[in-house]
Amino acid sequence: MNIKELHTQEKPVSAISLFKSELGNATAIKILKGEKLKEHITKTPALLICMEGEVIFENEKGIKQTLKSGDYVNIEPMIKHWVDGIFESQLILIK
Repeated sequence: MNIKELHTQEKPVSAISLFKSELGNATAIKILKGEKLKEHITKTPALLICMEGEVIFENEKGIKQTLKSGDYVNIEPMIKHWVDGIFESQLILIK
């Protein structure tokens, strides 16, 4: 299987469950060029990995990080954050 094959519709932002267990989960996220994963908060620590493309991760604490293929960022719980798609991107979110 391939991550790209999970997203069958051309939505601005698509999130599909990749793996779930009682200890955590992984979500495949696709963000189209010029689109945005709107502001939100996670209750648990998370790891966002860019598999392909380029995005900008930002949070309310002023952190702004460009993620390209292979880059990752740790997401703090209870901190508002968002992601902008610079190019069409494939991401993995692990919680």
